[in-house]
Amino acid sequence: MGKKKKQQEEQEEKSVASYYQLKTDAVERLVNAKNAPEVSYAEIRKYTKRGKFRIPEWLKVVLVKFWFSGAICYFFLWGLGLYIQGLDLMFALAVGLGAANDLLVNRALRFLEPTDGEFDKWKMVTVRKFWSIFINVLYSGLVLYCVFQTYYAVNTLLGVDANAGAGEAEAMLGVEPILFGLLYMGFDMLLIKIKHTFIKIFRDAGANISGGKK
Repeated sequence: MGKKKKQQEEQEEKSVASYYQLKTDAVERLVNAKNAPEVSYAEIRKYTKRGKFRIPEWLKVVLVKFWFSGAICYFFLWGLGLYIQGLDLMFALAVGLGAANDLLVNRALRFLEPTDGEFDKWKMVTVRKFWSIFINVLYSGLVLYCVFQTYYAVNTLLGVDANAGAGEAEAMLGVEPILFGLLYMGFDMLLIKIKHTFIKIFRDAGANISGGKK
């Protein structure tokens, strides 16, 4: 009886050893595989994401751009508007928007992007240099001009005179953070789309020229 039990234990040990040997061989084959096909990060995410609900990437970008531009309107336009007016206020607002875009918005997008550089298509200035803040300030001034031209056009269509009295001024479309954030984000995305369109046109033209020379 003891001999039979001992044989049974030896057989079980052999089966366990062969099982782990099989697993070890499989791992070694995977590690040493040379011609394994590359798998994209997007494909990996399909099998690693846990929840069914997932915020789209474009919505994250829109929310970040809208929130920061609205916040700058609140703190700069409403806050500094008590002390400075006219072009000085517009200059301060452009500087605030450009600095926020360079130091906060772009960094937030880099933090949220799934892979490095994936959100560059949503940025006008993609370089990461100390002088990029100056380009962002100039660009923010352009977007700001488009935003205030929109306010002016809407108030003109409403028949509101900019020099009207207090009674008529109530009908004006005033500047407040939510609408300002939406307009600024909208013009920003539109100008970025235009930039990519021109880049595509020049690349296609260059490719056609290179093909014609061959």
